[in-house]
Amino acid sequence: MVEVLRSRYPRTRRQYRRSLAAVDSVGDQSVFYAKALWHMPKAVSRYPRETVRLVAEISMGTGALAVIGGTVVIVGFLTLFTGGTIAVQGYSSLGNIGVEALTGFFAAFVNVRIAAPVIAGIGLAATIGAGSTAQLGAMRVSEEIDALETMAIPSVPYLVSTRVVAGMIAIVPLYALAVTASFMASRFATVWMYGQSPGLYDHYFTTFLVPSDILWSFVQAIVMALAVMLIHTYHGYHATGGPVGVGAAVGNAVRASLVVVVTVTLLISLVVYGMSGNFNLAG
Repeated sequence: MVEVLRSRYPRTRRQYRRSLAAVDSVGDQSVFYAKALWHMPKAVSRYPRETVRLVAEISMGTGALAVIGGTVVIVGFLTLFTGGTIAVQGYSSLGNIGVEALTGFFAAFVNVRIAAPVIAGIGLAATIGAGSTAQLGAMRVSEEIDALETMAIPSVPYLVSTRVVAGMIAIVPLYALAVTASFMASRFATVWMYGQSPGLYDHYFTTFLVPSDILWSFVQAIVMALAVMLIHTYHGYHATGGPVGVGAAVGNAVRASLVVVVTVTLLISLVVYGMSGNFNLAG
């Protein structure tokens, strides 16, 4: 029956091939991700110097990018301006109904649960992820990965697992900086730009800032970093077609990781806050 459809309907045949290719791609990615995760202990124990080097490279950047601080500065500035935007929009919107005093509550609620994790994930995808894809893609098209294999150096633990471990290590201080920057920007915009009392802002901010929300926010950032690194290393490791193929791999990886960042935010929010919400408007 399938052969009849394929012979009589060319469009059906093409769609059938695309469906098979999509299923094969999902299977290949699943196997690659499993290998990368399985070899993470091996990467830490056998290649500690490479792991430490990648942590420094991911955090501070290399070459000209290191002059301005690399990912640290990029993620910090993104979340800084996001926190300021949240304060401006929150103060204006709450002021329309006469409760602008709750801007501190708005900053504590939105920054931790939504804004800081999503913006930090986007920054990771655009800096750490894209850089890893470009590096691995360049090594693939120049046959450096094949050269490692011929020298009996396993490429997945040495190139992929080390980068995944480095990304998960670097995300903790990076995200701490991101959250701090968003909090500082929200307070600066509310107190110094709009003239709200510092005591009033701090009262509502500390009242509604739940410590467990910050913990879950860090968990969300770590999961995002893991997903971003896995996606980008896969696309870079399997890049083909020369420099053009490397560019296409970077674009595909960035698109996929941006979707995954938002998806992780949705799923963790449903798991943690879906039933009770861990929220009580009182005090």
